[in-house]
Parts: sequence; structure tokens; C-alpha cells
Amino acid sequence: MADVDSSTIADAPVPEEEKPDDLPQDSTDDVKAEGESEAASDPSMYRYIKEDLFTSEIYKVEIRNLPKFIGFNDLKKFLAKHSLNPHKIKLFGRQTFAFVTFKNEEERDKAMKMVHGMQWKGQVLSVRLAKPKADPILRKRKQEEGEGTGGQPPSKRTEADEEEPLSVQIANVVTPLWNVPYEEQLRRKEQEVVAVLQRLAKEIGSTNKAMLPWLFAQKGKYNRMCCPLETIRPSPTQTEYRNKCEFLISVGADDEDKTIGFRLGKYKGGSCAVVGPAETRHVSVEAKRVVSEFQKFIRTTPYSVYSPETYEGHWKQLTVRTTRTKQAMAIVFFNPQKLEEEELDALKSSMRKHFTEGEGKDSGVTCLYFVREGQRTSPNPEDMPCELVAGEGCIHEELLGLKFRISPHSFFQVNTGAAEVLYSAVGEWAQLDQESTVLDVCCGTGTIGISLAKRVKKVIGIELCQEAVEDAKVNAKLNGLSNVEFHCGKAEDVFPNILNALVSPNVTAIVDPPRAGLHSKVILAIRRAEYLKRLVYVACNAKAAMTNFIDLCRAPSNRVHGAPFRPVRAMAVDLFPQTMHVEMLLLLERVDYDSQQQTSSNQEKTAS
Repeated sequence: MADVDSSTIADAPVPEEEKPDDLPQDSTDDVKAEGESEAASDPSMYRYIKEDLFTSEIYKVEIRNLPKFIGFNDLKKFLAKHSLNPHKIKLFGRQTFAFVTFKNEEERDKAMKMVHGMQWKGQVLSVRLAKPKADPILRKRKQEEGEGTGGQPPSKRTEADEEEPLSVQIANVVTPLWNVPYEEQLRRKEQEVVAVLQRLAKEIGSTNKAMLPWLFAQKGKYNRMCCPLETIRPSPTQTEYRNKCEFLISVGADDEDKTIGFRLGKYKGGSCAVVGPAETRHVSVEAKRVVSEFQKFIRTTPYSVYSPETYEGHWKQLTVRTTRTKQAMAIVFFNPQKLEEEELDALKSSMRKHFTEGEGKDSGVTCLYFVREGQRTSPNPEDMPCELVAGEGCIHEELLGLKFRISPHSFFQVNTGAAEVLYSAVGEWAQLDQESTVLDVCCGTGTIGISLAKRVKKVIGIELCQEAVEDAKVNAKLNGLSNVEFHCGKAEDVFPNILNALVSPNVTAIVDPPRAGLHSKVILAIRRAEYLKRLVYVACNAKAAMTNFIDLCRAPSNRVHGAPFRPVRAMAVDLFPQTMHVEMLLLLERVDYDSQQQTSSNQEKTAS
């Protein structure tokens, strides 16, 4: 369900508290990180660490003497088993140490006390404090200063790259397949899914020996895949399809100040320069118009753009959401620094006037929000309140003949036309009737469940974002539905209780999780609920969801109870033209051992 490309394709600005965490951690004596010696001697390279600025780098430890061949999931499960909740985990290949960060001092200290001296698989673990990672852009500056003087090697970026027009450079970053014919794009994406299904076939063979006869037949029929793969469904529109884009406000690559656009490079590569979206192929005309007008406005203000190098300045990011109904939501992120409340009120007032009475009144903005994104005390962006400056508090979209309300933080698929293709396939595969109960897990604004509600007895949606749940409830009423209910909370907390309370014999689950997939608790709950016979998995990153697929299909064990599922059919849907991202549908059905045994018995009788 995650807005996969919102940050990857659009290359949205990464909040400062996450930048150091997203990179390989500084190593210790075992592995020396590039530029570490310079960082150690230059305190300015750690200046992002401030008392009132959230970064889990402050609460970082190193766990040593790990058992050999331990992976990310192994360590995560081990910590969770002892009620420890890490923010980030970083391992280094086959090294026997790992860096782990936590959200606060209390959790870090608890981990140090519990894990230090603990025995795991014959190894006695040790824990010590670890230093933060140096700011990557400052490290890059340091490297550049050393080029040609016996310091770091020169940048890999060639002169030919830099001589290309900025429009081509940014197209290569945000829409890397822009110059590839669409049929070829689809072929490449389909091959990605083929590779996923071939790997899943191998994994099922390793984790469920009872499925080997069936698996052998499947692989023979379907090119070593575990199930048939239907022809990829193209996006109805290949350009200007995005209904949500996140733009960075920074200095332009053309040296124009206060430019709104996409980052040309990555922060860890030492780049903060942006290029406007005017010539990008995936951004809608409506969104480009909003960006253009907003850029004009911020250039009339005395406030500078925010600098992730110095942590000074104000303007940070602009998120634009548009709909088929010609509504547009603009959300601007602004660091107030030490401005007085009166100054902020005056700024919001001038912004309101610009977009309701001034030059920006024809921009199409129907909903304008102002977000104070200062030095966070929480890692969760949803904790930052959005202040409505002008217009209505939400926008509305139409999908499959239904109406949907969308609030600032609510998830909605970024390609509305392709989402209709996706949801139609989900409805077809789910094989629903008037006696069916649908569990819509990670439901966002309720789009999937609401689109199926008239065909079933009941829909139960589960979603983490409170704002999205409120939208979902409103959307059910907007569409005259009374057989739909929504629950707010983590799927791993809410889902098992809902399953236990269900009495319907005809239950189908549809899951559309974020990039990382479903929590293992949800998978285990699905396995235990044997009356749940069919599962439609919507994966925005099939490779990341592989662990989920394997656990759904693995043989029962002390940890995994209930009959396994097996993949029945798969299909790719192109929600993200001009990029390598693709959505995958996977239909899984519960293995009926009783039926298999009966069939086997009948075959033996026939043979005798």
C-alpha cells in the first residue's frame, strides 16, 4: 500500500532526522567507513545532533559477538522477543557485529542492560555505545576538498553527465525509463515479477517439503515459477499520471534561489540542488501549475530556503495532491526557527491572500495547508499538525464510480486510472458473493473495501493512520454503504482480535501493506485462522514482501500454526510508468490437506 514512488521517484526531501540513519552506519575497528578519520577530527560533521532535533543516531549502540550467519530478520526477532523495539538495524555482510538505533534514551539503555552478557546461539553478546554517523553532505564536501591533493578519489560523475540539459538529468533521476518505449517498459517489469515467482518457487521447496510434488508440476508448466503469471496490465495513461508529488524547496541546479522541484542527486552524494518539474513526464499539468505559483509566492517573501547543511533557513518542502474532480491540495513545510508567532501569522495571511485574491487565485489550489516542520521530537511525520490556511480541509476523488475524501496524511494510490485496473482485478480474483466477509488490511481511505462492499455481506478495514480511518468512514457514508466498518491501529495489534471475533465461514483477506510488507504477527494470525481460505496480496515491492510470501506457504511448525497457503495466480499492474516500480497481485489459497488425502486415497483405489 505504500506510496512507493512518492519518495523514490519524486525523490522527495528526506527529513533531517532520517538522513544519517538511512545510510550505512559508521563502522568500528573492524570496518573503516570512508572518510571516518576526517569526520572524527571535525566536530562540525556531527552538528545535526542537537538536543531538540530527533535523530535515532543519538541513541545508537553496537552489538558485538553475534552468532555467524545472522540476518536482519533474525536480529530483529531476537530483540522483539525481549520486548526491545529498535528504530534501525544495520549489519555488515558476515561480520559478527551490528549497529542498532532506538527512538529514545530509555529504550537504548534498556537494550544495553538486557542484551549485554546475554547468550544467543552459544555466543555471549556485548553491547557498547556507538558514535553517530557523520553528516554525509559535509563528508562529501571534505572529500571534494581533498581531491587532487592525495585525498579522496574524484567523483564518479562524468563531464558528459554534467553537460546534459538539466531536463534530461532530472528525467534520468525521477523517471529513469522516460526514453524507453512503453512496450519495453512493460516487458522489463513483467520479467521482474517472473524472477520473484521463480525465487518463491525455490523458497517454497526449501520450507515446505510436502508441496514438492505440486511444486514440481507447477515449475514444469510455468517456466520455473510457482504459479501462472497473467499478462501485465498497462497503465491507462503513461504520462502526467501522478496525483501526488513531493517537491523539495532548495537552491536550483541553475543557481536560482528558492526553487521548487526534485533533487538532482542524493543527499549522501553531496547534492541538495533541485530542478523544477516543468519538463518531467509523470507530473500532471495541474501540479506543475501549483508549483509554479508557489515558487512565485515564496520568492516574494524574505524567508530563505532551509539548508540541511547548516540547519538554517525556512522553506523546506511542497506536497501537491490533485484529483480528477479538478481539486488540488497544497501542503507547504516551513521551519519556523525562532520567528515570532506574529510573523508566522502574517506569512500565512499573505499566503492565503495570494492564493485566494492575488496572482495565485487561478492556480487551482482548493485546499492550502501550512506545516511547521522544525526540529522534531518524534520520528513520525503524522505527529506534525497541518494548519489549514485556505479552502476546504480535504479534496475528493472519483474512482470506479465511487467518491472518496482524501485528507493530507491519508494514503491514496498515486495513479488513479491504474488503481481502477488494480482494484478491478482484486475484485475478480477474490471470488466474492453475498455471503462473503472481506478483511481489508492496510486499507488507507478504504478504496478497495468500499469498491467491493456492494458485492459482499461485510467489509472490515484496518488502518494505522487515524486521519485515513476518518476519511474511510466518511467515504462509506458518501457512497451509501452500511456494511462497512473501519478500525484504527497497527495491523499486528488489531487483526488477530478481529479474526478471533469473526464467525463467518466465508472470509477473504485483501492485504495492501507498506513497502516492508506485513508484520509477522499478522502473517501468523492469518495462518491460524483456518477458515480464511483465500488471500489476495497487493505488493508494491514484491521483493520486500518475499518473507511474507514464504511464511504464508511454509510448513506448519511450533511457531507457525495452521495449514499453509499456496500461490494460485499472479499478475503485474503498472502503476508507475517511466520507472522500474510495478505493483504485483498474488492470489494465495489455503492448502486443503483433507481434500488432498481423499484424492490420494481415490487414486490408490483406482490403481489397485
